[in-house]
Amino acid sequence: MAKVVVLGSGFAGHTAAMYLRSRLGKEHQVTVMTNNDMFSYLPSWVWVGVGHMKPEKTVFKLKPVYDRLGVNFVHAAAREIHPDAGEQYILGEKAGTKEPVRLDYDYLVIATGPKLNFAGTPGLGPETGFTNSICSLPHAIKSRDAYLALVERMKQGEKVRIVVGTGHPGATCQGAAFEYLENIHKDLVKRGLRAQADLLWLSNEPALGDFGVDGITMKKKSGLVTSAEFIEAVFRDHGIRWQIQTGVTKVEPGKLYWENYAGESGVTEFDFAMLIPQFLGQPFKYIGKDGSDVSAKLVNKAGFVLVDGTYGLNYETLSEDPDAWPATYQNPQYPNVFAAGIAFAPPGPISVPHVNKNGLSITAAAPRTGMISGVIGRIVALNIVDLIKQGKVTHHERMSEMVAACIASMGDSLWDGNAAVMIMYPVVPDKKHYQNGTGRDLFVSLLELGLAGAWMKFVLHHTFIWKFKARPGWKIIPE
Repeated sequence: MAKVVVLGSGFAGHTAAMYLRSRLGKEHQVTVMTNNDMFSYLPSWVWVGVGHMKPEKTVFKLKPVYDRLGVNFVHAAAREIHPDAGEQYILGEKAGTKEPVRLDYDYLVIATGPKLNFAGTPGLGPETGFTNSICSLPHAIKSRDAYLALVERMKQGEKVRIVVGTGHPGATCQGAAFEYLENIHKDLVKRGLRAQADLLWLSNEPALGDFGVDGITMKKKSGLVTSAEFIEAVFRDHGIRWQIQTGVTKVEPGKLYWENYAGESGVTEFDFAMLIPQFLGQPFKYIGKDGSDVSAKLVNKAGFVLVDGTYGLNYETLSEDPDAWPATYQNPQYPNVFAAGIAFAPPGPISVPHVNKNGLSITAAAPRTGMISGVIGRIVALNIVDLIKQGKVTHHERMSEMVAACIASMGDSLWDGNAAVMIMYPVVPDKKHYQNGTGRDLFVSLLELGLAGAWMKFVLHHTFIWKFKARPGWKIIPE
């Protein structure tokens, strides 16, 4: 009997667990260990954050799903991973208690999502800082409450300053922040309050519409259209100002301190700010059989799990080598350990990095959320099944071979809402195969705006919750 443990229950971990259970016989054990007993559909938190969706519509209990599938569920927080042969196990604590938990494993999937590094920017965050977040459900609810309180001030005739974007020079998830800003715009328009708010997009992107993926280019009859042109047109139409190539370095009440590419520093005042923090790997202890620290074999300095990518390349070399990106998501030192979603260490950024004259790196990190997380979760699961049944892995899919679609909500109404549909293939540009200056297939890549996208976003919310509840036919719904 093989014991497979999945750490984490987000898009990557939950997907991996479902595929593992569906492909392995009952003689094998699949266990999910997570400190959260709810599955969360993160893409809809942009609606929670403006009061347009009830929080409970974005979550469901995991245990009933796992009971039905035959997956063991352990509601606990992992603290230590002991990966050496002979005694491979995880130590943790049961949620809400200090009661110790030990899980032995033959195969391990680390899919724990990010540690939200609010501390990386002094004054950032909703708990000990002065900004808001939509990176967890409690944070999205706090953002909603703060935003609706601001709306009441606007109803009294007050003019306000709203800033949305990235709160750290090395942050990612610009797409989620963009959606949130656009939903604020649409909500204020419907309330008749748009003239009362100055909206600012503040981002570490090297170019508008970069989104941490080096932008998107599509082919139209009139020629090529870039995401920079696409997003600029949206912002101009909606009266949204933007400031890119900027890293937030400190926050005080009502003030954001920043540096830009040129090394200039400045202060931006705000009444409400929602800024995405830097993501780090979870701070587990990795302990060898002799009690030594073996973390260097498993994770990089940021805590992300090292897998089968090529690390240490400079950006110019990496951008020309699509094969440097991992294919199996298997750790080379411990081949029974895999990582999926945010947890795996990318070999570098996708977007062009920048270090200003003051030595500050302002570089959008590579996104690994949503559809990408689900796909990698499936690949990891199938490779573990391969190892158990065949003794080798046979499934490979690099981010330089992977398609990704993003539907960015710009108002949730099915009658006058809007959404930007963005599709790219591959996620990481492959300049060897697509020698057109973009590294992507211009026939597949797409940028479209309209009401149809709002309907698609609504349908996806319900379709994916159906899938993640493992309802009949879940396997035919793509990640």
